[in-house]
Amino acid sequence: MSEETLSFQAEVSRLLRLMVSSVYSDQEVFLRELISNASDACDKLRYLAITEPDLIADGPDFKVEIKVDGAARTLSVSDNGVGMNREDLVRDLGTIARSGTSAFVDSLTGDAGRDVQLIGQFGVGFYSVFMVADRVEVSSRRAGEEAAWLWSSDGLGEFTVAEGERPGRGTTVTVHLKEGENSWLQEATLRAVVKKYSDHIALPILLTVDDGEAAAVNEASAIWTRPKGEITDEQYTEFYHHVGHAMDDPWLTIHYKAEGKIEYTGLLFVPTRRPFDLFDPARRHAVKLYVKRVFITDEAEGLIPSYLRFLRGVVDTEDLPLNISREMLQTTPLMRHMHQAVTRRVLSELGKKADKAPEEYAEFWDNFGAVLKEGLYEDHERREELLELVRFRSTAGDDLVGLKDYVGRMKDGQGAIYYIIGDDLETLRTSPQLEGFRARGVEVLLLCDPVDDFWLQAVPDYQEHALVSATRGTADLSELGEPEAADDEDPAEPAREADVATLIALLKQTLGEAVKDVRTSDRLTDSAVCLVADEGDLDLRLERMLKAHNQLDASAARILEINPKHALIRNMAERATQGGAADDLADLAHLLLDQARIIEGEALPDPAAFSRRMATVMAKATG
Repeated sequence: MSEETLSFQAEVSRLLRLMVSSVYSDQEVFLRELISNASDACDKLRYLAITEPDLIADGPDFKVEIKVDGAARTLSVSDNGVGMNREDLVRDLGTIARSGTSAFVDSLTGDAGRDVQLIGQFGVGFYSVFMVADRVEVSSRRAGEEAAWLWSSDGLGEFTVAEGERPGRGTTVTVHLKEGENSWLQEATLRAVVKKYSDHIALPILLTVDDGEAAAVNEASAIWTRPKGEITDEQYTEFYHHVGHAMDDPWLTIHYKAEGKIEYTGLLFVPTRRPFDLFDPARRHAVKLYVKRVFITDEAEGLIPSYLRFLRGVVDTEDLPLNISREMLQTTPLMRHMHQAVTRRVLSELGKKADKAPEEYAEFWDNFGAVLKEGLYEDHERREELLELVRFRSTAGDDLVGLKDYVGRMKDGQGAIYYIIGDDLETLRTSPQLEGFRARGVEVLLLCDPVDDFWLQAVPDYQEHALVSATRGTADLSELGEPEAADDEDPAEPAREADVATLIALLKQTLGEAVKDVRTSDRLTDSAVCLVADEGDLDLRLERMLKAHNQLDASAARILEINPKHALIRNMAERATQGGAADDLADLAHLLLDQARIIEGEALPDPAAFSRRMATVMAKATG
């Protein structure tokens, strides 16, 4: 096959320009990424060779080699790993992160520090080589295949793929350095960078400069097998960068060895920043499973619960056979034991962090709280532990609050934990539903994550205190006393009970089946009206969500609550008693209901009728 020229995706071309112009100050990352990719290729082949030993018949010892040719001004990184064929080269080096490419590139800003973190998180570190290269060649031969291929590009928009020559399996990336990039030809520079970024690589990294002797430049031992006291924070961070394909620092490092019924070693990291795939519908974790320091898979279903999928790191066990298939992994009891033990350890460490460093824990919660809450309805066994870890915004201030703290400051006579669910935090803070709670000094939790609609169905109470929605008719505030009037205002007089009863009868007759009931409210102090869900009905936001996803055909009628102390309700009650114009009162009744719908974020069933009634009322009000 002759040489073929292909174009990068438009997003790739844009990224390559950003690499050169925006991330240029972080040059060292390119060598780290090339070594990391080489290590991954060896790990993959080592796993495949368990069941297909012929794949490594030409050499069972894995290694990474760095070679410098000063005369040719080239730096090459080679491995004898799984290698790539033509399709792999086109797919993996011509396409960035095959899902979500456009969204990723759109997030790049030109801010060097931020962009390099985004690049690492999205697993596109190979392209960082164009920071120092004016041309890159990739020679590769896939294990078990005879054909070799050569990929080449100057990073300006096109790449070529042609048949090549290679004596054995693996990949060599040859970097043709730009003018002025002389430091990458120096042995001291290369040794320092490898020691800084890749000392944890569990393969020998050999360095050869200008046909000299090859010398190992890393420790070549799995970092998780070494005692914690021998590992520096910098080494932990660089291993996190490698295993998590990330550029941020770990927010939390968990390194331990479990002994007993099962023996395994865990080295796990909680990122500082959200991974890009955190809310991917597949909800896969990214923790790598090793057996006797041999990489098995990074998709071990059942090793890590999906609500901890933000974790990065490795779990290495001695108790599984090396030749275990990925299908058997899903059924072996040892995996279930490790799942339980790892989950328990991670939750324990998060609990310690929450107690000892609440401000740092607040940063973690802002990033990963919505994911951790998934465990409240998925993991019944650890629900009590998770309830101690969850945090909320509330009407008590800007700080996060846990359920234990909420219970500790409940008002005398308060028996329930109150919450309100919505789409936006600031909108929730101003909801009319909260007026009566705020006036009585009752704290309400503000929930605005989509998952909140679901876990609350599985958690009816906490420490024998029922969790009650502030938007439900069952939220009884009478047990909490009367609202406290401000010192500088006189409490408003409510409408007469007889007048209110007449108005309620009129509203019921006029609105008919559009409402389930009409009644006075003790939750309103400033607003005239609101909608609440009856006991047994779906919460207002959950109903909207199900309808939006075609999971619900029709909305349930709601209870319309009116505030007898509001001037509008008092006037309407007086007019209803005095025999006011029926048409006027009917228009006002429908406007009240539409007003309540708008406050709840619901679409009006008949916007034209709303507009007509509003114009009529405004015309009469202006004479």
